[in-house]
Amino acid sequence: MALSFCGNNSTAYSVKNGVLNNPCFVDALNLVPHVFLLFITFPILFIGWGSQSSKVQIHHNTWLHFPGHNMRWILTFLLLLVHVCEFSEGIVCNMVMGTNHLHLFMPAFMGFVAATTSVVYYHNIETSNFPKLLLVLFIYWVLAFITKSIKLWKFAEDKGAAQYLRLYITALLVILYGLLMAVEINVIRVRKYVFFANPQKVKPPEDLQDLGVRFLQPFVNLLSKATYWWMNPLIIGAHKRPIELKKIGKLPIAMRALTNYLRLKDAYEDQRTPEDPDRSPSIWRSMYRAFGRPILLSSTFRYLADLLGFAGPLCISRIVEQLNSEKDVTYFENYHMSSHELLQNSSILAVLLFLALILQRTFLQASYYVTIETGINMRGALLAMIYNKILRLSTSNMSMGEMTLGQINNLVAIETNQLMWFLFLCPNLWAMPVQIVMGIILLRHFMGSSALVGAAVIVLLAPVQYLIATKLADTQKITLEHSTDRVKKTTEILKGIKLLKLYAWENIFCDSVEETRGKELTSLRTFAFYTSMSIFMNAAIPIAAVLATFVTYHILNEEGPSPSQAFAALSLFHILVTPLFLLSTVVRFAVKALVSVQKLGEFLQSDEIGDDSWRNGDISVSFEAGKKPMGMTKAINRKQPMRYQMDNYEQPTRRQMRPSETEDVAVKVTGGSFTWGNNLLTLSDINIRIPTGQLTMIVGQVGCGKSSLLLAMLGEMQAIEGGVYWKEVEPIKNRNSVAYAAQKSWLLNATVEENITFGSPFNKQRYKAVIDACSLQPDIDLLPFGDQTEIGERGINLSGGQRQRICVARALYQNTNIVFLDDPFSALDIHLSDHLMQEGILKFLQDDKRTVVLVTHKLQYLIHADWIIAMKDGTVLREGTLKDIQTHDIELYDHWKTLMNRQDQGLEKDIQQDSQTTLERKTLRRAFYSREAKNQIDDEDEEEEAEEEDDDNFSTTTNRRSKIPWKVCWCYLSSGGFFMVFLMIFSKLLKHSVIVAIDYWLANWTSKINNSDSYYLLVFIILCAAGITLCLITSLTVEFLGLSAATNLHHNLLNKIIHAPIRFFDITPLGQILNRFSADTNIIDQHIPSTLESLTRSTLLCLSGIGVIASITPIFLVALVPLAVAFYFIQKYFRVASKDLQDLDDSTQLPLLCHFSETAEGLTTIRAFRHEARFKQRMLELTDTNNTAYLFLSAANRWLEVRTDYLGAVIVLAAAAASIWSFHYGLHPGGLVGLGLTYALTVTNYLNWVVRNLADLEVQMAAVKKVNSFLSTESENYEGSMDASQVPENWPQDGEIKIQGLCVRYDPMLKPVLKHVNAYIKPGQKVGICGRTGSGKSSLSLAFFNMVDIFEGKIIIDGIDICKLPLQTLRSRLSIILQDPVLFSGSIRFNLDPEKMCTDDRLWEALEIAQLKNMVKALPGGLDAVVTEGGENFSVGQRQLFCLARAFVRKSSIFIMDEATASIDMATENILQKVVMTAFADRTVVTIAHRVSSILDAEQVLVFSSGILVESDSGPNLLAQEESLFSVLVRTHK
Repeated sequence: MALSFCGNNSTAYSVKNGVLNNPCFVDALNLVPHVFLLFITFPILFIGWGSQSSKVQIHHNTWLHFPGHNMRWILTFLLLLVHVCEFSEGIVCNMVMGTNHLHLFMPAFMGFVAATTSVVYYHNIETSNFPKLLLVLFIYWVLAFITKSIKLWKFAEDKGAAQYLRLYITALLVILYGLLMAVEINVIRVRKYVFFANPQKVKPPEDLQDLGVRFLQPFVNLLSKATYWWMNPLIIGAHKRPIELKKIGKLPIAMRALTNYLRLKDAYEDQRTPEDPDRSPSIWRSMYRAFGRPILLSSTFRYLADLLGFAGPLCISRIVEQLNSEKDVTYFENYHMSSHELLQNSSILAVLLFLALILQRTFLQASYYVTIETGINMRGALLAMIYNKILRLSTSNMSMGEMTLGQINNLVAIETNQLMWFLFLCPNLWAMPVQIVMGIILLRHFMGSSALVGAAVIVLLAPVQYLIATKLADTQKITLEHSTDRVKKTTEILKGIKLLKLYAWENIFCDSVEETRGKELTSLRTFAFYTSMSIFMNAAIPIAAVLATFVTYHILNEEGPSPSQAFAALSLFHILVTPLFLLSTVVRFAVKALVSVQKLGEFLQSDEIGDDSWRNGDISVSFEAGKKPMGMTKAINRKQPMRYQMDNYEQPTRRQMRPSETEDVAVKVTGGSFTWGNNLLTLSDINIRIPTGQLTMIVGQVGCGKSSLLLAMLGEMQAIEGGVYWKEVEPIKNRNSVAYAAQKSWLLNATVEENITFGSPFNKQRYKAVIDACSLQPDIDLLPFGDQTEIGERGINLSGGQRQRICVARALYQNTNIVFLDDPFSALDIHLSDHLMQEGILKFLQDDKRTVVLVTHKLQYLIHADWIIAMKDGTVLREGTLKDIQTHDIELYDHWKTLMNRQDQGLEKDIQQDSQTTLERKTLRRAFYSREAKNQIDDEDEEEEAEEEDDDNFSTTTNRRSKIPWKVCWCYLSSGGFFMVFLMIFSKLLKHSVIVAIDYWLANWTSKINNSDSYYLLVFIILCAAGITLCLITSLTVEFLGLSAATNLHHNLLNKIIHAPIRFFDITPLGQILNRFSADTNIIDQHIPSTLESLTRSTLLCLSGIGVIASITPIFLVALVPLAVAFYFIQKYFRVASKDLQDLDDSTQLPLLCHFSETAEGLTTIRAFRHEARFKQRMLELTDTNNTAYLFLSAANRWLEVRTDYLGAVIVLAAAAASIWSFHYGLHPGGLVGLGLTYALTVTNYLNWVVRNLADLEVQMAAVKKVNSFLSTESENYEGSMDASQVPENWPQDGEIKIQGLCVRYDPMLKPVLKHVNAYIKPGQKVGICGRTGSGKSSLSLAFFNMVDIFEGKIIIDGIDICKLPLQTLRSRLSIILQDPVLFSGSIRFNLDPEKMCTDDRLWEALEIAQLKNMVKALPGGLDAVVTEGGENFSVGQRQLFCLARAFVRKSSIFIMDEATASIDMATENILQKVVMTAFADRTVVTIAHRVSSILDAEQVLVFSSGILVESDSGPNLLAQEESLFSVLVRTHK
């Protein structure tokens, strides 16, 4: 048939009745505007664009600034849609007419091309800011409007045109062109760019001028917004280089925490009216006012998406119906399609279904995105609100325990997240009921009353799902408790691993962890059971509902349903299950959100600190008594600094308060009574003054209120009466803040330098002076990165003294007028205290003429004080100079003198022993000792990343980053056991085969002409029952496979680590090992099984769907190839980017949570320094950083979902087209078309889950990989060449030791630490071993226990070579006391004898020898008294004595003391020495000496130097030789 524009009819070209009366000519006229537009714009777009000289350069090509921008995009989308309908109508009419009429569809096609071009053209003009070229579009809209109006006018003249579809399409086009013309006129009117002399100048918004803003969602055009096109460079770029914080930049201003905080705060404060200022505002109302609008927008999108969702079942039903009832085509000469015929054409229905799916998915993703963005904004605002409140919390709240740190951390970490999640799920609350009602109405329409039975099944089972969900939450709580307990035990084991190995107790402790793990696994089993029930319900409910419906239908109508009814019902049930499944989750979150809001409300209403008007500079009065009851809160408008608000009522009082005696007084308290808020006076009748520029000391007994007095002056306490007055000062220095060092040292999670400078500018000279004054240099030298080392909670643990000196250094460094030091000497030894007093306080601070207030117990420093305040029981006992007190209060002065003498005696003792600081430094050095190798194997991940970065060849990097870790997956599955893996795979495949069989049978049954045969029904029932059973089996197998894998992995990990050689613990950081037992084990326990289940289910659903479509219409496979390629690239790019963004989200969350907890801990310090603003700023930065990462992660998820959804829509279109095509050629019955389309719709739903789950699984498998890397650790050789039964029961009986040619190293890779040592120790001999640090003393003690690699020579004890013995036997027969006393939590009995081998008498005897018997008897429970973690409830000395008792309990003839006296005081050391001489008189004692003085009388002394034994003789003999190394050591240590 020849192609012709007006058809082959001769009359088609006739213009007898007037040109405009020829429809073909009118259609040709309609082509003119489209051709005009294409003719003009193409040269501009593709040729002239590069040479546009007047383009305004802006930072982002996303600047949208022409008025009516969104309106234009929406109208253009509608225009394209109407053109598609016009084109479809033209094609259908053309097919019905005898000859080809190009004029029916050609103008529509050109219109579609022109509309697309117009929007591309417009976008380019807008982003280049060249409005004059918009004139072309204006002319186009006018021409198109005129030509379409002519067509409409001609249609309107035709009497029968009212039923033509073409009339309505033309009318729609006229309206759209008219509206677009109006939009264009509006742009001309506002921007004045055509006929006006001075066009309006515009500037890009602030966000777009800032190159740091990379989150462009608010600024891009509608198409890019809907498809997240602007994310492409980031997601594709992630393949070449990991996404870093720099790459994701800053948030736009409107999304920053500060902006949202101000919105929420205003909404909160506005609820307080002048009439009712004490009314507590509602948080719900505040949140609605601040964030209600976007939620309403999101809900609108959601409703639209849900309604469009029903287009699927409706279209399927019509397509199947049409295919089954299509008649032969009759040809007409002149044919116009009527509007109701449009929905009877299966091809057009397929296109409509495709468009409906695209729109539905776009609206759904837009709804998700808006709620997530709002949720993140709200969380940022709530965090800022909580933080602001923390900074104003009354100190008494914290100290009285009304508000614990734990509660604050929960508010930040849990409650705000609960609210955020509630907001994410919020639109579901009102969208779901509508969806359910609509679904049931449609089911009723298709299936009659039998549908109500199926719907009833779904609705009745919903409460069961809710019940399961609540049970799951409860089980998770119990699991968490057991898990915490297990991690605590594991931590203790790892901290004391050296002792456990030396005593051969590792198996006992290992069993204790396994016991706790057993309890944890029991609750994990329950958890797995409920999870699988939940999955089972979700999978089985639709099958049950379909079964119930069709059985009822068959009973009522005595025949099966038609294919169109059956498959519409099938897809409706699938739609209905989702909201009901989600409903239980949403309800649970709503309940949690109610609780969270209640907690938040209570917190925001808690007491605040008094209005600290004194801090705003000038002298002012704190409130007179009764002016303002202290419990009340006062809202302070933080937008302005406080001083502006307070000026008004401070003025009059300020002038009165100028008595002459305050001239030289910095602070003055008159008639002050202060409380911590429990109505008990802590301080009463306080009248003191602090002289300016002098050193004031506050002294008194413990608990007499010295620290409280400092805090009262700082305004932290509630004043019942009287007040604190501060002197007016010239604003030279930062006088409003007070440098304050609290009694309990408080550090930031930051570097040493940042802790000391604390936000002040860095001044090298001053910094050095402060470091020297606090003797911090030696400590800093020990740190791995000097003063750039991170300290604090997440950094390196410092000792008490080191922490305190850093806090004092912070106070000294600040350039403030007043310095408060609260007992800075408490954790320091005498040398450091003296140095700090002389260099720091007397020299550094006094030279600066700063006012210093010092609280101290060290009375020997009183002589330096310019002014002394003596306190007793919360009142001031005396005030004055030392001379005043000496003359007026002789009794007090004498009392002080006796105390000073006592302190001096203590001093001598203090000086004799090695100073505590040396010890602290030694501990610190040991923390980094033997970590050289740590750098080699620091953390597996880091090593991999480094490798990746070294790889300059991008393709290999790309491959590595996008490869799925199959090896690790296999390792995980094999840990679960091969039988379980087989069962899982088999049951999964069988289940999906049965589900396909059910649907296939349904298609066959409904396609039969006479389908009333009950045989079909019977088979259908059997298949459904099998399907439901298999759903249960598969959900159980996956969960229990996961449980079995988790059990085995943890068991193997624990055994490997506990039996690893001691070297492993030296080179692997403790935190890293602990992570494997906490975070990684948690992922393996709880997260992997559900991800694996979801992944296998969605993958098999997609595969079975595609398989079914391909088997029905093989031609579909042609379309599948390009779709599969597109899908492969989408998932490949997404997985890499998602992993990076997930890591960024995790890594930015921790600093934020830490910042909150450290602020709550250091409140008084921050407030004294007046650094609230700086900390607030830091919090806002951290919140924004975390929010940016989270927003990008959610945008990436939307990016993926939009793309997979569109792919799914194309699959549906391809399946529909293939089915219709095949059907026309009579290849299969209509029932199968319904089956194919139903499956195509399921594929659409599950495609993105495949990728999301794959990405999640990849991230979670990293945990398995890390655990696995530890499973390859070599264990110690526990066997030995001798059997344990060959060793005599009482070996070693005599304690004779022969060391022959001994060479020892820690690792085959390292140099030997002992070289060719030969020695002989007689039975019962007392031997001392000494040498400088690193000479190999301790290595020898480890060699006795075969803890190191003895690669040459041997040690023979009582005739047996120790290397031949099983390790358990060897280590259980020797005794040792280590330098660091290690106690475990439990009872005293457990610490002395974990093996439960000894009688109580034996234990009491050991305690008596260690001189602990009376102390233990006094404890509640005696031997069963509690020992807290690490033995913290005993002093270091007592702990060391317990270790001595422990060594004595094990009656061994060989006893080794490894620098055991290093960390104890003189008194404890004397006890130790006495015990060794008496109780161990008949045993061989080897002492490795820290202080050479302790082995002067030893019968034999072995002196080591660089791993070689250089001297061996009795102590006195060696001393007699002047030149001996021993003599040198003794002289240097004196």
